[in-house]
Amino acid sequence: MTTVAVIGAGVIGLSWTRLFVEHGLTVRVFDPRQDLDVPEGAGIARTVAEAVEGADFVQENGPEDLEFKKTLFAELVETAPEHALLLSSSSAIPSTAFTKGVDGSRVLIGHPFNPPHVLPLVEVVPGEQTTEESVTCAVAFYRSLGRKPVVERKEIPGFVGNRLQAALSREAAYLVEQGVVSPEELDAVVTGSLGPRWATVGPFLGAHLGGGPGGYRHLARHIGTSMRGLTPGTPSEDPERLIKAVEDAYGSSARSALAESRDRRQLAVLTAVEEN
Repeated sequence: MTTVAVIGAGVIGLSWTRLFVEHGLTVRVFDPRQDLDVPEGAGIARTVAEAVEGADFVQENGPEDLEFKKTLFAELVETAPEHALLLSSSSAIPSTAFTKGVDGSRVLIGHPFNPPHVLPLVEVVPGEQTTEESVTCAVAFYRSLGRKPVVERKEIPGFVGNRLQAALSREAAYLVEQGVVSPEELDAVVTGSLGPRWATVGPFLGAHLGGGPGGYRHLARHIGTSMRGLTPGTPSEDPERLIKAVEDAYGSSARSALAESRDRRQLAVLTAVEEN
């Protein structure tokens, strides 16, 4: 039976623990707190070494502090079984930053969105030392738990999900502070438009369909030009590279089928929200 060690039992660690237990894994949890209460079916370890003994996977959920993670992962590399994959729930710090001076071949980021027992995304981000075998193993592990891992091939602080979240949150705060809308009105804008759209097709497929028969190319070359300069991080003046990437991803699919799927899924989301 697969054994998982959970290091750090805050909100994220306990949510991971619940997911692991629900999938029938053997789970041992370590946290220095004295009042530790874990989901039924999980065991409590007294030390890091005890938690990782015989573990196949280690999911770390400690503080977002570089020095803490350096010390902890040096210990994990030394004490965990040689075959064990060492995964970090780090929200912003890439694994290369905390594996300098140790063997990081089996260390990588497995960053969830809160709570991981509900939301399916796991950002799998290898470090400079991480082997391809470790990446493949991490993807298979998370898929076995019903998660949807996305491998990110370039380390960047905050990874993808949190950078997108930060950009939207920054602009939302600006719009409220400038008196354009109230917080409630801004939330209504998102839940009545971008939220259901992005929940079902994401920003790029949504934009590709929004471009009509010309797809993303039409949108970027025409409507998209009026949006440049509104916020920091605007893509380059020549969007051809980005256009080609979107067309490679979606251009060969029948637009009518994609649009039908988008509409059906968006209506399902809106209906579910109304009913709850």
